[in-house]
Amino acid sequence: QVQLVESGGGLVQAGGSLRLSCAASGSILNINAMGWYRQAPGKQRELVARIHNSSFRNYADSVAGRFTISRDNLKNTVYLQMSSLKPEDTAVYYCYADVATPTRDNYDYWGQGTQVTVSS
Repeated sequence: QVQLVESGGGLVQAGGSLRLSCAASGSILNINAMGWYRQAPGKQRELVARIHNSSFRNYADSVAGRFTISRDNLKNTVYLQMSSLKPEDTAVYYCYADVATPTRDNYDYWGQGTQVTVSS
């Protein structure tokens, strides 16, 4: 019912920047929150950043001050601007959206993931 499509991952040198995008489509009544998680090899998936309907944002301590999350409500799209990237930011980044549809309230949908690799 709801699809999330991510784009913008890739290979970048340490200190560089990347911008991730994630567009939600389908039978959407309301998106309560959108955000990004990441999972590095051998590690658990962790929250990177999240933005709520009220525009309240929260960030993982490891990315605060370097990453910025933003949202275009008209396009149902969330962005993650990543700057001053470090090798430890290397991971698969997953977009998620907390969505209400005509048949389901407040359910988390996930994108397929996009690889971000930061070389030293």
